[in-house]
Amino acid sequence: MTHLCVPQRIECPIWRPRLLALALLLACVMGTPELSAQEVVIRKALKERIPDLPRIESISKTPINGLYEVLLEDNDIYYTDASGNYLLQGSMIDTRSKRNLTEERSDKLNAIAFGSLPLKDAITIVRGNGQRKLAVFEDPNCGYCKRFERDLQKVDNITVYLFLYPILGADSGEKARHIWCAKDPGKAWLDMMTRDVAPASASCDTAALTRNLEFGRKHKISGTPTLLAQDGKRVPGAIPLAQIEQLISLR
Repeated sequence: MTHLCVPQRIECPIWRPRLLALALLLACVMGTPELSAQEVVIRKALKERIPDLPRIESISKTPINGLYEVLLEDNDIYYTDASGNYLLQGSMIDTRSKRNLTEERSDKLNAIAFGSLPLKDAITIVRGNGQRKLAVFEDPNCGYCKRFERDLQKVDNITVYLFLYPILGADSGEKARHIWCAKDPGKAWLDMMTRDVAPASASCDTAALTRNLEFGRKHKISGTPTLLAQDGKRVPGAIPLAQIEQLISLR
């Protein structure tokens, strides 16, 4: 289960089936047209039948004959047949290599080069030798972020680049401003998230917070916490301590 704080939105349950086993039936479809023409057919069918479906970014062939990947605007991956009659969500597994092809595709789509991060706009928190690095996008109103931060306190020899990402509530921006403008922003953040001590009122130039929101929107960061490892792998949601250690391990 993903423990992620996201802004409220209306879900469309009709296109949330998890019956990927039916994809095996679609493998029987033969003689499909070229993808360019097929994409038109699939887009038209899905748009007409599921008007609330998020924008389709791309449609591409999969290793299964007659089965197509439908990539949505939030990098959500679905699968459909050549006519757009069925929409499936789940993991495609290569049984020969035992690879999760959907997970690999998702990781590639969501990766953010660590070197591209605007670290000057982050609060830097160092523990121990700081050798291991982790970037995190968090909202001060996020309950899962609080749980994540409490687990993160148990991790040593790490540098955390905290990007304040106020997207959850009307006062998220105000709290983020008080934290960013505090004399010691790192302490103000940890006091709030691990000890429930609200930050004192403070003001300063908060252009960094605006840039964080712009960066997040560009990279489709839609919930908090969102973690980014040094190798670019993105992990949405609060993860257990063991997974944190694995994510930041130096390879």
